Amino acid sequence: MPSSLTRANLRTPKAAAIAGMAFSVLLIVVFRLLLTSIPADPQEPGSWLSTNSWKVALALNLMPFAGIAFLWFIGVLRDRLGQLEDRFFATVFFGSGLLFLAMLFTAAAITGAILLAFAVQPQQLIGSATFYFARAAAYSLVNVYMIKMASVFMITTSTLALYTGIAPRWLTVLGFALALLLLFGSFYMRWSFVVFPTWVLLISVYIFVDNITGQPKAVPKNGA
Repeated sequence: MPSSLTRANLRTPKAAAIAGMAFSVLLIVVFRLLLTSIPADPQEPGSWLSTNSWKVALALNLMPFAGIAFLWFIGVLRDRLGQLEDRFFATVFFGSGLLFLAMLFTAAAITGAILLAFAVQPQQLIGSATFYFARAAAYSLVNVYMIKMASVFMITTSTLALYTGIAPRWLTVLGFALALLLLFGSFYMRWSFVVFPTWVLLISVYIFVDNITGQPKAVPKNGA
């Protein structure tokens, strides 16, 4: 049948699991650059623009590559699920991943607009209402909405992994715990940004090693 032939010719490469590792490393580097360049207080008038603009610009240039790698990571997970994919959880899993990426790019675009406006009119931008609005918008997107979508992605992925056996139980339990940490405590912990990429790194390393060793995929548990 044509569908069978297409599936036979379109095999996900084993090296595709490296995409999750690339995403994790890139996003940690991006967050590191941003956290050391932009003050945590969203009401800060923008003095960092005069000294740390190059760090922020570097982080924004790395952001698209992290996003591309994340899309590959989602594809790797869906391929690993295969016929075991549940429509309900798969919809939430896929939707939360895309929303996370969309808000990440939107916040990056707003921050990039701040840099461009500063390059044109540096004196007028610092401390202006326009700067405060853009800064608050980027802050809210990242710290409130994006981080919550990351936690939803972790919860649904861990649920799928738990009931299909595509990842070890300890990794799924860790995913639930870290997701709850992001969902309820991220606002109070600045370092919480590294939680999501670190968890993705652990998942990606497991999938990569499992693909290399050639171990068969686990089957669903009875009653799942």
